[in-house]
Amino acid sequence: MARKGARPTMWDVAARAGVSQATVSLVLNDVGGGRVAEATKARVLDAVRDLDYRTNAFARTLRSGESGLIGFISDEVASSPFAGKLLKGAQNLAWETGHVILSIDTYHTSELEAAAIDTMLSYRVRGVVYAAMYHRVLDLPAALRDVPTVVVNAQDRDGAVPSVFPDEEPGGYTATRHLLEAGHRRIGMINIQPAESDLPAGIGRLAGYRRALADAGVPFDPDLVRAGYGTIEDGLAATRSLMGATEPPTAIFCGNDRTAWGAYRGLDSLGLRVPDDCSIVGFDNQETLAPSLDPGLTTVELPFEQMARRAVEILLSTQGSYPQNNPIECSLVLRGSVASAKVRE
Repeated sequence: MARKGARPTMWDVAARAGVSQATVSLVLNDVGGGRVAEATKARVLDAVRDLDYRTNAFARTLRSGESGLIGFISDEVASSPFAGKLLKGAQNLAWETGHVILSIDTYHTSELEAAAIDTMLSYRVRGVVYAAMYHRVLDLPAALRDVPTVVVNAQDRDGAVPSVFPDEEPGGYTATRHLLEAGHRRIGMINIQPAESDLPAGIGRLAGYRRALADAGVPFDPDLVRAGYGTIEDGLAATRSLMGATEPPTAIFCGNDRTAWGAYRGLDSLGLRVPDDCSIVGFDNQETLAPSLDPGLTTVELPFEQMARRAVEILLSTQGSYPQNNPIECSLVLRGSVASAKVRE
């Protein structure tokens, strides 16, 4: 029996279960295989629960050289509305596989990033998930080149490590096709970046928009496209501009949900209503925004939880079967902002 007030040991578990300490070790490290009978294993696990036994993580680190920790380094993800989904995806798979997430946000500060990497290395992490606040091509810190690393919500410029990111072009295609299937043919787009930008999100979503139009036999009209910076104000101004044309669009694909909110405001300022006078589709599925608009915004969801989960899955894989680029599907979330196109008189 464990001494009163003392932390129970593996010997106490063995005594409680009536087995050897070696058998307890085999069960707790899940390496017993057929060498430990199921009934014996059940007795050991019952003893562990009864005694509230905790393994000595530090000793395990000394033996194996691995701590059971997975590093999660991010740049301003903590201030992003999507941070919870990224961390949830990473943490859920970590728990399922007996690991713990060690998370540090660098707030885009190089000194803090260097300190975070040093901390990860000192804890002998199994690997590092390097997360970005928005989808971009980035340069991985040199200190991570010798550590198993997966980039998430971004792409490693050199392709030296696997990257997991949203599949932007099919997402833009899905959004535009939904409007086409509702009968719309004059479909505007308000992009989330200037035309000269090289960010993958804006490039991919615009390409998806153009491909969906082409597949439906609808000519691309550059006069129906506006560039911006993904802000509410850009959405408002661009929508007023589009609706002031001689032949205004009957629907608008907005490159993110903030822009879509601006589009709602722009239409309202003109005495028009969503979706009666113009249908709107967004991109992101920002849960603090999209369902709260009136009507709720139909939008394409960024797969943050799935991306982070895939990143951890790749880190823990010993098969080396994952490609360097791992795009994750963006799915459509239907709400009330799209209606069938009306025939203009």
